Amino acid sequence: MSFTPDNFTVWTEIPVTDLDRAIAFYNKVFETELKKADHEENEFAMFPTPNDTGIAGHLYPGKPALEGTGPTVHLTCPDKLEDALARVKEAGGKVVSDPVTIPAGRFAYCLDLDGNSIGVFSR
Repeated sequence: MSFTPDNFTVWTEIPVTDLDRAIAFYNKVFETELKKADHEENEFAMFPTPNDTGIAGHLYPGKPALEGTGPTVHLTCPDKLEDALARVKEAGGKVVSDPVTIPAGRFAYCLDLDGNSIGVFSR
């Protein structure tokens, strides 16, 4: 028997060196509103989903891998891929690949302000 859940990924955590700066970057690129939460154990910022029921993740103060060497988290952009890639550059990140077409849509590899690898995805 093989385990095949509806969603294999259930959460992502992206380490950042400056939480406020990272929130501003992700808010600009994805035209969203990550908000800082203060939990008893640590501070973090959640990626929003409707009614907080979707599969998402958060940013947290931590030590990122060396630039571009960690895992890649793919995140959905709200509009055309090219518009989101322009915002990556405007916000100080780097676009490191041309768009890649896959059956589900298109994405490009990028680096956030801490060098975390992110895939900016559009259906």
